[in-house]
Amino acid sequence: MATTVERLLPTDEAEALLGLTREIAEHELRPRADEAEARAEFPADAYRVLGKAGLLSLPFAEEHGGGAQPYEVYLQVLEEIATAWASVGVGVSVHALTCLAVDQNADDALREEWLPRMLSGDWLGAYCLSEPQAGSDVSGIRTRARRDGEAYVVHGTKQWISNGSHADYYVLFARTDDDPRRGLTGFLVPADTEGMSFGAPEKKMGLHADVTTQVIFDGARIPVSQRIGEEGQGMKIALSALDAGRLGIAAVATGIGQAALAAAVAWAGEREQFGQPIGSFQGLQFLLADMAAAVEQARATYLHAARLKDAGRRFSRQASIAKLTATDAAMRVSTDAVQVFGGYGYTADYPVERFFRDAKVTQIFEGTNQIQRMVIGRDLLA
Repeated sequence: MATTVERLLPTDEAEALLGLTREIAEHELRPRADEAEARAEFPADAYRVLGKAGLLSLPFAEEHGGGAQPYEVYLQVLEEIATAWASVGVGVSVHALTCLAVDQNADDALREEWLPRMLSGDWLGAYCLSEPQAGSDVSGIRTRARRDGEAYVVHGTKQWISNGSHADYYVLFARTDDDPRRGLTGFLVPADTEGMSFGAPEKKMGLHADVTTQVIFDGARIPVSQRIGEEGQGMKIALSALDAGRLGIAAVATGIGQAALAAAVAWAGEREQFGQPIGSFQGLQFLLADMAAAVEQARATYLHAARLKDAGRRFSRQASIAKLTATDAAMRVSTDAVQVFGGYGYTADYPVERFFRDAKVTQIFEGTNQIQRMVIGRDLLA
């Protein structure tokens, strides 16, 4: 098939992991996606399947139960998952973000107690950063954590939390000081913590199976031992994790674009007008070529950034470029896929309208694409 993705992976083990991912995506994820999205069902069993296969722990060290794979391998696995089911791809990316925050910043005791369970596939995480009045502006966070002996008492509301009400634990960022940049602190919060509750699921345009809710803290007590790093390090932790998280969203967006391209190519070979397949018309061939080029460009940008990360080099600007490029490409390619399908593409009987709806939010979360342009521009001028 013309839309098969040709990948260059660094090891035979990575090739095997990708093959396993494609098998799970084809048999466990893709057949369920349409119905689950229509019902806005949280795909808990899908995460269990991925966890048992070891696909939720790929870029982490073996000593804590990780797969010890390069980030470029993890991202290609994530793209394959998102090609089959974007909501699950987003959930996996969010889970990895929570594990990364703990892995890179927690003390040894917290890391050794919690990280093996986080990486085992038995637990699924959520990332509590945004608030109703603080999305891109992290310095505007108002949720407070007040020290009370050997615990912190937390009051506040988090917004747009993927896996909300379904996660087993939450990585929370709350204000412990009024300083806008040095006043945030990170915490690891189990889902059964008293004083924590959840809002109703948001009624979204797309990604319906990526259940998104408010997470409300009303006097929740969090032991000091569950603090991630020292007080005041929360801004640094959140922003460093977001660099990696942006690559996750870039991979998910590339998966959406790849799915839209594959659907459009298949339709162009099947649909006939004027006595011949519509793919025989040069105008449509040019449109498909532009779609393929956009998907390949997206993949190239996230892989370049991932290779910098794997080499231990600075990759913040490249992460923003990848997120910007891949998500804009997903929106453009999914829009063109609807056009290829014509009137049929505008109906829910075909998957391209879902790809179109799913693609839009990738330009918004993990930092809007306007924020990415600011990050890139400031870095260039620094």
